[in-house]
Amino acid sequence: MSAGATGGREFVKRAAAPPGALAAEAAGLAWLAAAGGAAVCRVREVREDALVLDRVEEVPATAAAAEAFGRDLATTHAAGADRFGAPPPGVPGDAWIASLPLPMSPAPEPWGLFYATRRVQPYLRTARDRGAVDAAGAALVERVCQRLNEGDEALCAGGERPARLHGDLWSGNVLWSPGGVVLIDCAAHGGHPETDLAMLALFGLPHLERVLAACTEAAGTPAGWRDRVPLHQLHPLLVHATLFGGGYGAQAVRAAERALAL
Repeated sequence: MSAGATGGREFVKRAAAPPGALAAEAAGLAWLAAAGGAAVCRVREVREDALVLDRVEEVPATAAAAEAFGRDLATTHAAGADRFGAPPPGVPGDAWIASLPLPMSPAPEPWGLFYATRRVQPYLRTARDRGAVDAAGAALVERVCQRLNEGDEALCAGGERPARLHGDLWSGNVLWSPGGVVLIDCAAHGGHPETDLAMLALFGLPHLERVLAACTEAAGTPAGWRDRVPLHQLHPLLVHATLFGGGYGAQAVRAAERALAL
């Protein structure tokens, strides 16, 4: 699919975003579009306080569109990135997820180290400071991070090559148009392809199993990837715990327990 399947009108996104966040989002959408895989919403204009985007005409989801999206997402991932934690071209330094900083990596590093130090621990610290995760729960998450830092094979499988990720791939950012799925509102970076799949699974999606099956078949995803879903959900759960409180913190601790069982 090509980027920007729309109904021909514009949509102006105005948000109380940190300086540079909207420009980073626009750069991420362009980077994802360049992969030639999953379609993304076309950016018409980047303003200091707004993004002007094509308006996407939404229709009910279908199984055929879900399978096509899964295959296209595998193509996007396969386009790759320079390193784990690479920002889209034109984004200097860190990016953003919602209203929170999203740390990037200034130099190549193994996926386990990247995920532990730049995706899990920063949000764990903030969630604990805000009372969303207690000391015992934080200790469990830190045990996961220790195994990631050590390159534990059970946790780090499939993380040999950086993929091009949407980075915030929950159902609200997946729009079903007459031409198929169109993605919006990314936090794009170089990461592990299973991270996008885990985010889709976290909050549900129409025809989710068809999407996942088509994507993993097209990508040749390593066996056992479903067992690693809780590990890859740690980051978004801790982001939500930081933003919204303790219920998500408890979910993050349960995800850490499941990851430690691998």
